[in-house]
Amino acid sequence: MGSLDHNFNKTGLNISSMPNSQQQQQKIVIGEAGYVLEDVPNLSDYIPNLPTYPNPLQDNPSYSVVKQYFVDVDDTVAQKIVVHKNSPRGIHFRRAGPRQKVYFEPDDVYACVVTCGGLCPGLNTVIREIVCDLYYMYGVTRVMGIDGGYRGFYSKNTIPLTPKVVNGIHKRGGTILGTSRGGHDTKKIVDSIQDRGINQVYIIGGDGTQRGAAVIFEEIRRRGLNVAVAGIPKTIDNDIPVIDKSFGFDSAVEEAQRAISAAHVEATSFENGIGLVKLMGRDSGFIAMYATLASRDVDCCLIPESPFYLEGRGGLFEYIEHRLKANGHMVIVIAEGAGQELVSESLKSSDPSGNKPLHDVGLWISERLKEHFSKQKKMVINLKYIDPTYMIRAIPSNASDNVYCTLLAETAVHGAMAGYTGFTVGPVNGKHAYIPFDRIIEKQNKVVITDRMWARLLSSTLQPSFLGTRDIIKENKEEELPTQLADNSTTDDNSMEKQILR
Repeated sequence: MGSLDHNFNKTGLNISSMPNSQQQQQKIVIGEAGYVLEDVPNLSDYIPNLPTYPNPLQDNPSYSVVKQYFVDVDDTVAQKIVVHKNSPRGIHFRRAGPRQKVYFEPDDVYACVVTCGGLCPGLNTVIREIVCDLYYMYGVTRVMGIDGGYRGFYSKNTIPLTPKVVNGIHKRGGTILGTSRGGHDTKKIVDSIQDRGINQVYIIGGDGTQRGAAVIFEEIRRRGLNVAVAGIPKTIDNDIPVIDKSFGFDSAVEEAQRAISAAHVEATSFENGIGLVKLMGRDSGFIAMYATLASRDVDCCLIPESPFYLEGRGGLFEYIEHRLKANGHMVIVIAEGAGQELVSESLKSSDPSGNKPLHDVGLWISERLKEHFSKQKKMVINLKYIDPTYMIRAIPSNASDNVYCTLLAETAVHGAMAGYTGFTVGPVNGKHAYIPFDRIIEKQNKVVITDRMWARLLSSTLQPSFLGTRDIIKENKEEELPTQLADNSTTDDNSMEKQILR
């Protein structure tokens, strides 16, 4: 297909001489056999005649043993790897990694790092690795932390970051930079970046934070500033699309199992014992689903994507009664966003990030269970409610997440040094890639309740799906065709699925 030119937009036209309004379009390269590259911007797209320099890594003794360390300019990563014989090659993203040429000399770099939104295991690890990678790989010595989220750009002090300052912080939960929600004032933020002479901005946060990063990038590009903006996606709920998973998720699932184990002990120690655990998951139930599958002690898992009802034939109350009579105890896991439509209170206000406050569905369902079984069924239950939400958020990242955070930080630094900007980093099918901001913020990743993973959970817990035939048909119709094709790729998979569902 030839070398992938930086200067193409979705029409395939050269964007270097196009008006600013047209340059806002996503860069897309169309190739043979249905190949589509959704590329990320480069500083050279809007700043002419930028000089390049040899990558300092070529003289780094630590990497001299690597046979082919630099990433080829044409390397891309496929979004989907399950295809049919006649399937088009589909959407690709630019592969992340070090380039032979960079757009910054180490002495000229002044980088900053900011963390926004809620806490998540691994934040300190990402901060540490950004600082150390800039320092040890590229010889960058000027890095500062922005104190307290987006508003810290214009209202708080900065924190000088050196390898000595960040040494050991990966063993601590939270973020040494502090964080906050909201406070995004684009003009003030970019003014601060420009006035301070910052030319690399590393922004760590969830989908709302990445939306803010996209706006910052657009304003920087509008002003024609030689500033690279790199995003590192963070959400404990694992609800960011495109990437395989978000950092902190493995740590959250591991810690959630501790709560489930405690609930199981409580439930089995009393007659008609019920252990109820509420886990994080505002809109997506990945933590609850994976913790349930990993635990194997859970009898019922309730998530936002799967509606349920309490009373009547096939309802939750009937199922709980059945399990208590059969086993004498049960464990229920519920994600914080599940069953909100059943809660009588109507909460319409929002927090500074635009999130609607949720009713404590754990407390609510606890009261409903006690009322139902004591008053209507005249049946004594011993219910123990465990809410480990903020304990899970505040823990340090585990070994798996520490390695993952290291790779995210490293690829973000490589991208910024190579002049890429307006991108988010993350693994796509196991290979790290540079992903345009608009793909990360276009929607939320959710559990597909007509997918195999949810079927595995139902097989593990033996709970009803709480879905009627019409609901299943509706869910299937709403799924995109490529997803359906990927999920039904082989006859063997279909046979296995039937066995699971039996």
